[in-house]
Amino acid sequence: MNLAKTSLLSFIATAIKLVAGLVINKALALFVGPAGLAVIGQFQNAQGVIRTISQGGINSGVTKYTAEYRHNENAIVKLWSTSLKITIVLSLSTSAILFFGAEYFGRITFDTEEYSYVFIVFSFTLILYSVNQLLLSIINGLKEISTYISINITQSIYSLIFTTALIYFFHLDGALIALVTNQSFIFFIILWRLRNHNVVKLASFKCKFNSKAGQRLANYSIMTLVSASVVPISQMMIRNYLGETLSWDDAGYWQAMMYISTMYLMVITTALSTYYLPRLSEISDTTELKLELIKGYKVITPIILVLTVALFAMKEVVLFILFTEDFRPMLELFKWQLVGDFLKIMSWLLAYLMLAKTMTREFIITEIVFAILFVLLSIFYVDNFGLVGVSYAFATKYSVYFLCMFILMKKKFFR
Repeated sequence: MNLAKTSLLSFIATAIKLVAGLVINKALALFVGPAGLAVIGQFQNAQGVIRTISQGGINSGVTKYTAEYRHNENAIVKLWSTSLKITIVLSLSTSAILFFGAEYFGRITFDTEEYSYVFIVFSFTLILYSVNQLLLSIINGLKEISTYISINITQSIYSLIFTTALIYFFHLDGALIALVTNQSFIFFIILWRLRNHNVVKLASFKCKFNSKAGQRLANYSIMTLVSASVVPISQMMIRNYLGETLSWDDAGYWQAMMYISTMYLMVITTALSTYYLPRLSEISDTTELKLELIKGYKVITPIILVLTVALFAMKEVVLFILFTEDFRPMLELFKWQLVGDFLKIMSWLLAYLMLAKTMTREFIITEIVFAILFVLLSIFYVDNFGLVGVSYAFATKYSVYFLCMFILMKKKFFR
């Protein structure tokens, strides 16, 4: 399956997810408001760090090596068996820490123990999420894109019904509970979908722990853990700064803007993760690699241009559909956020080479440096321009990041 077909399927899946997100977001806007949305954003960032730790950060590596070894049954069995053992041990360990430290995590995430119960519930569902993501990584590595995307569609539909109902009846508490329980159901859907699979079967996970496979995954573990830690933590720091310097409603406006970016870019980021990572991992010839990147830019650039321009032109309509009049101050964020989104995707087309070619050192350095840069730029611009400054910081960060990726990849692969 090529990038164009993958993008089309991703668009269908994303369209369904957008509809689900539209309804869920409207419910959030009506029942929790801007300040409540900021609280949800804080928890989502904390949840992202916890989930990555529980998986050991190995799933990108599982996708890469599954793509490389898919014709080598012996290597595949060692890889999958080792990855499952890592996932189970880390998930159970993290769950125990969450259960016994629920009050502590509640305080550092929400600045109150009122929502500590969310972490207790999370401790029981975490392992289902972790194994679920491992299986999805394997399906992705096998290039079974239609199966991968159909599972994501199922998840979107289930999330629409389940999350909206919980928000309607329990407001903020319902939204938080939905965040930690959605994946439990999807895990059983995946098991059912794979019940007659000719490659992904129980026997493929029964091999002993393989140290060589573990070492290969360790490079991806380090990269993913760094990314999944510094990015959410930097966002939490910025959100806290907005809340304390301006207001928690302002923090909610930024959270709403980030949500919009995440949702409409999903069609592209899904295509990159499902097609690009396995594809770039396969290519060893520099000329072929360059051609694949050029093809990627030819396909992706017009799409992201159309999306960003259309979204800016329809920002009033988007606000009306997704939120309420209470969120009107966020309109000033659109222009430079969308510029940043365009530069972000242009950068990621190059940055995926760091994952595909296991450029661990470069990946870690750039993730940490640019997370810190984003925080510092946000503080500077917010102090000087108010809320809109955070969108200036976002666009500036990705301008510099794109230039950095271009220079780095040219030096590494295309001299």
